Amino acid sequence: MASYEKDPSSLEKVSDDEAQYGAASPDIQVAPSEELHRSLKGRHMQMIAIGGSIGAGLFVGTGTSFNQGGPGSVLIGFMIVGLMLLFTVQALGELAVLYPVNGAFYSYAVRFIDPSWGFAMGWDYALGWLIVLPFEITAAGITISYWRDDINIGVWIAVFLTILAAVQIFGVRGYGEVEFVLSIIKVIAIIGFIIFGIVVDCGGVSSDTRGYIGAHYWHDPGAFKDGFRGFCSVFVNAAFAFGGTELVGLAAAEAADPRKSLPKATRQVFWRITLFYVLSLFIVGLIVPSNSPDLLGSSGANTKASPFVLAIKYAGVKGLPSVFNAVITISVISVANSCTFGSTRTMQALAKNGMGPKFLMYIDKHGRPLWCVLIQICFGFLAFINEANVGSTVFTWLLSLSGLSYFFVWGSICLSHIRFRHAWKLQGHALEELPYQAQFGIIGSYLGFSLNVIALIATFYTSLYPPGSSPSAQGFFEVYLAGPVVIFFYLIWKVYTRGRGGMYVKLRDMDLNTGRREFEFDPLDGQEKETWLNLPYRTMRNLF
Repeated sequence: MASYEKDPSSLEKVSDDEAQYGAASPDIQVAPSEELHRSLKGRHMQMIAIGGSIGAGLFVGTGTSFNQGGPGSVLIGFMIVGLMLLFTVQALGELAVLYPVNGAFYSYAVRFIDPSWGFAMGWDYALGWLIVLPFEITAAGITISYWRDDINIGVWIAVFLTILAAVQIFGVRGYGEVEFVLSIIKVIAIIGFIIFGIVVDCGGVSSDTRGYIGAHYWHDPGAFKDGFRGFCSVFVNAAFAFGGTELVGLAAAEAADPRKSLPKATRQVFWRITLFYVLSLFIVGLIVPSNSPDLLGSSGANTKASPFVLAIKYAGVKGLPSVFNAVITISVISVANSCTFGSTRTMQALAKNGMGPKFLMYIDKHGRPLWCVLIQICFGFLAFINEANVGSTVFTWLLSLSGLSYFFVWGSICLSHIRFRHAWKLQGHALEELPYQAQFGIIGSYLGFSLNVIALIATFYTSLYPPGSSPSAQGFFEVYLAGPVVIFFYLIWKVYTRGRGGMYVKLRDMDLNTGRREFEFDPLDGQEKETWLNLPYRTMRNLF
């Protein structure tokens, strides 16, 4: 597919390589390469948006949030982060439809904020997914020990790593099909759990001796624990649970028709946030007491302490905990698959933009970034660290690089959209020229960016004064290590380029044309004039 660079005097046809990477930065050198294949269909995009990254972060990690903050803190914290993601994904959708390039939000940070900040975001994001992969593979291995604890976890790590490597043979189409099937299973399981939880809460399970529960656990032991500190502690776990929501934007470069599939996919995020996170966690908070000693082990990948499994176990329904444990196994395999997609595409884009080793930009004739895939698989072998006595300590430090980094990425997406809109207006363009407009406009991006900043401040506070323990340097960096890492990457590129270009890209200097896809205007696809009277209708249409 070709693109056209708009110029007042002429229309110049440019190649896809130039369209995607030609003007991100004057310092960037582009080399020829095979292209990624546009094989993702609308159904793939929608299921990636709905359930692509639902895994151990939601099913297991939320137990720590319940234990530290209580069900009220979990509900409010996840609603805040969910609202933030709703604004963020809408902004990402607008940018990705107009510029469906590999690297997506990393590329937007380079173009609309600052190349050094884009470099930092790109490598921090890639590094985060590289590290999450061995964690998810370990989680998958531990879920099997729920049934067979007599088999060494290393055996299951090897099995799941082999399965993951096999999926990569089929390229992006393999990723899309696997995510489509596994996401359907996750969606059905969560809907089933919500129905089950309502029945349990109403006392409809004969094997549950607690009878009618209602909101009892919100009063005893209470909705909130450890006050404001407990509430702030929810944000990092929420970020890790929501991590991957932005993958739908990264997949735009390999979507067959991003103009149609991407807006639909971004609207699905509303359902994901409302149904799969907020409602399911609300149900868990009703039927699992936050002071349960079983929740103390809900860290890392210990599915035996999953609040979802405990909710079923406390109801006394035999066999069902095993079923949901199987769902968790499927979920973590799905996220491991997403890890490979997220890291490899970002590393390939970095390399192609001259911000990484040149060999990483190689793509074979089947559209697979082979060297990037090999590096990701090699990182998967870190899962075998669990065989060592210090395995859990190593994993704690590795994971400290991932959770917080999502706030930097999401905030950068919102800031990129804000600066893009200002430059779009300054350079004489009208909103009607955009093939897709974010439902909440630039105001949504301002709100999303502000919420990201607030979340970073709240996390900084709980890193200094962690709930239930005394302040320590180790405790601080175990939570906030991603902050110094981002600053380190930022300074590396500033020093390497000797600060050329200033501290940020000026609005009048932004290249809004290179990589921009040209669409035939269809009146039937046009967006109606925005008025206060049709705001409710437009909101419902864009969400559903």
